Amino acid sequence: MGFYSQVILPRLLDWSLSDPTLATYRQELLTDVTGEVLEIGFGTGLNLAYYPSHIHEITTVDVNPGMNNLAQKRIDDSGIKVQQLLLSGENLPMTDNTFDSVVSTWTLCSIANVEQALQEVYRVLKPGGKFFFLEHGLSNKPNVQVWQNRLTPIQKILADGCHLNRNIQKLVEQSFHHVELKRFTPDNFPDLMAHFYKGCATKEAI
Repeated sequence: MGFYSQVILPRLLDWSLSDPTLATYRQELLTDVTGEVLEIGFGTGLNLAYYPSHIHEITTVDVNPGMNNLAQKRIDDSGIKVQQLLLSGENLPMTDNTFDSVVSTWTLCSIANVEQALQEVYRVLKPGGKFFFLEHGLSNKPNVQVWQNRLTPIQKILADGCHLNRNIQKLVEQSFHHVELKRFTPDNFPDLMAHFYKGCATKEAI
């Protein structure tokens, strides 16, 4: 990783993803998180302020050390013990059936092998465990999809692998049979960049 990926991009993402509207969605998503928690794509720690008060410890993974550096102040202020692992969500070192909850916010867009990452999420969840996700991706408007497809090659360069055109619903449903989600674009946000998928997928109980 170069200077841009480790120094400039983390600060740009921290600024853009700190929007108060997005904070509301984070809080809504994390309300029902319980038990042993894994967060993939931890980024700069913006979710920490919105975990329920009964969550005292989480495990996180992120491949970018620049993100971890920015996250440290939020970790220190949160009161939540964070075990940070510098690695990709594609190959998790945890054993099967480890976590009650896995969290992902604006992460699946940039993982190279996203299908494998979702299989890993399913694997490390306990039976009956839940995957909470808030992502951006493919619009439901054909005219917007055209531009998302055209601009994704440029976006991948500017935003360290981010895809504008991933169908998050389809991807999650390939790994989970029970998926509840809402697709929407917030008012005053561009559909090109901010068609959101917010939901919860449940691993089958034994």
